[in-house]
Amino acid sequence: MKQITFAPRHHQLTNINTWTPDGQWLVFDVRPSGASFTGETIERVNVQTGAVEVIYRATEGAHVGVVTVSPVAEKYVFIHGPEHPDAQWHYDFHHRRGVVVEKGRAKNLDAMDITAPYTCGALRGGTHVHVFSPNGQFVSFTYNDHVLHERDPALDLRNVGVAAPFGPVTPHGHHPREYGSSHWCVLVSRTTPAPRPGSDDINRAYEEGWVGNQALAFIGDTLSLKGEKVPELFIVDLPQHEAGWKQSGADALAGTENTLPAPPAGVVQRRLTFTHQRAFPGLATLPRHWVRANPQGTSIAFLMRDDAGVIQLWLISPAGGEPQQLTHNHTDIQSAFNWHPSGKWLGFVLDGRIACCDAQRGEVAFLTADRANCPSADAIVFSPDGQYIAWMEEVEGFRQLWVTETGR
Repeated sequence: MKQITFAPRHHQLTNINTWTPDGQWLVFDVRPSGASFTGETIERVNVQTGAVEVIYRATEGAHVGVVTVSPVAEKYVFIHGPEHPDAQWHYDFHHRRGVVVEKGRAKNLDAMDITAPYTCGALRGGTHVHVFSPNGQFVSFTYNDHVLHERDPALDLRNVGVAAPFGPVTPHGHHPREYGSSHWCVLVSRTTPAPRPGSDDINRAYEEGWVGNQALAFIGDTLSLKGEKVPELFIVDLPQHEAGWKQSGADALAGTENTLPAPPAGVVQRRLTFTHQRAFPGLATLPRHWVRANPQGTSIAFLMRDDAGVIQLWLISPAGGEPQQLTHNHTDIQSAFNWHPSGKWLGFVLDGRIACCDAQRGEVAFLTADRANCPSADAIVFSPDGQYIAWMEEVEGFRQLWVTETGR
């Protein structure tokens, strides 16, 4: 186990895809805290030498953060806040975009068009937590909508979208805050402000994870018959060809002044879990975690309480069926988690230590000993070859990066 950053500032890992494909570098941003979006640089640190390089520096009053890297190339994607922010237009859920940096060149991932008629392939607000698909071709994200936020913030529902490599997209530019993009972007989830109690309706889609390269799983907030929020697991199958990404269904792909952008034709979300009748209904939302499929795309992992109220790892097939409890710990899993690249183990924080769980038997082995500071719950990330695992831990008031060998 070794600490690899030492500067008196925060180093923030994203929850997945934080290693370069060669396993030599960890990418991070420098937000003062997880909730504050005031960092100006995207950086990387060499895990062997500790050398730090700046990948991108924001200008004109903008801020950047939440960086991930492609699994197959040195291509970085991150949140970019607005340049020249002012009282009317500053960083917010619905005022941000994805930016991709490759070979030193920066391009917008998603386009913004907020004047009707809206542009297909563009969005109308802000994207967040951008994650490349396993083959590096697509990028998933969560989304909030400026147009509906202006009408009524209650209509600005969190959704899941995908950037597909079928751009560029160039809006008409009728508003000074509009911009074009390299990718064709669509929403793939469907939400409603008023879910019917006891139904599959959701008013929020979030914490998505790739299932192979052609499906996304995510958490969706349903309502119980008593009107209580119950987070359930959903999945969408994605179009196979470029034409499918660009084909509108019954609702407008680009959205209207009264409706969110709609998924392409044939993209329908399916509900995988039905937990309303359990002793502790719903997926766990604390600790915050993202649903994750194994590299083979055959099993989706998520956190949920067992009948005793303890937060455990559970597995379910992308085809559905009964969820299977994997871990049987006496205490809660304390963090987000990730799969080992072999698909044989999962890594997370348990009892204040970095733990590794057998994906078949649920047996847990600890990779670190008891320490004064508990690892951060935000990110536990395996290297591409599975030999190392990285996390954040506070040292003298600053969040620093650590790695240890997995023995796997």
